[in-house]
Amino acid sequence: MLDRRLNAFRPDLADIRLKGQVEAERFVEGDVATVVVPVAGIRPRPDFRASIDTQFLFGEPITVFDRQDEWAFVQSDIDGYVGYLPEEDISDEIDEPTHWVVAPRTFVYPGPDLRFPHAGELSMGSRVSLVGEEETRGTKYALMDGGGAVIAAHCLPLEQVASDDYVAIAARFLETPYLWGGRSGFGIDCSGLVQLSMMMAGREAPRDSDMQAARLGTPITREELRRGDLVFWKGHVGIMEDAETLLHANGHTMTVARENLEAAIKRIGWLYEAPTGYRRP
Repeated sequence: MLDRRLNAFRPDLADIRLKGQVEAERFVEGDVATVVVPVAGIRPRPDFRASIDTQFLFGEPITVFDRQDEWAFVQSDIDGYVGYLPEEDISDEIDEPTHWVVAPRTFVYPGPDLRFPHAGELSMGSRVSLVGEEETRGTKYALMDGGGAVIAAHCLPLEQVASDDYVAIAARFLETPYLWGGRSGFGIDCSGLVQLSMMMAGREAPRDSDMQAARLGTPITREELRRGDLVFWKGHVGIMEDAETLLHANGHTMTVARENLEAAIKRIGWLYEAPTGYRRP
């Protein structure tokens, strides 16, 4: 059975690339679109009562397979994740992004002045089309195609990475609130922290912890752990900041936090048992 998180199919409709692999009443190619809200929650069904599986960020490209009752059935062109989001969260009018946000969070202003009431906010990883730059009282602003301005220092061209060290990027999210399914600087979960930090360092990572445990890097032993290695539990993952310190988004502190690995193993063990594995990306 294909993983429904990574393959777009339903009894009535499926991605044309899955023809011959699944049964469906019709197969479609899908249409290109982009996310136009700061953070779009992706759900397993078109129902606001359903918890989010993940989030797509502003400017990220997606493929739309169906639109019905103000919901869209989509797949991310970034990590392949499939689900539903409100149709109003996307647009067919695509501005080719030139830069992405490299600060954990940033504000969008109606013009190049931090004294203006901010018009929105963006997370690290958001993709924007920038068309110019202006300076006000010594602060440089990048001007967005279609209006708006962001702090220029908070953005880099898409071909540049925030840092070569994904652990250093993850540490910038310390005290960010934990959010189930979160994948942004406004709220993030354990595997979202791994994926987003790696993406900003130019590295690919699957979205969910079980995918990461199966496909990301190579297995190692606990004795081999060093900075950048990953520790997995059933349904959880953490990043080793050094040989003894775990960095993870967790439901215990409800934040991204540092924790001694041995203490974390003892604390987590009563509910989720011992770690299921260790991997080196």
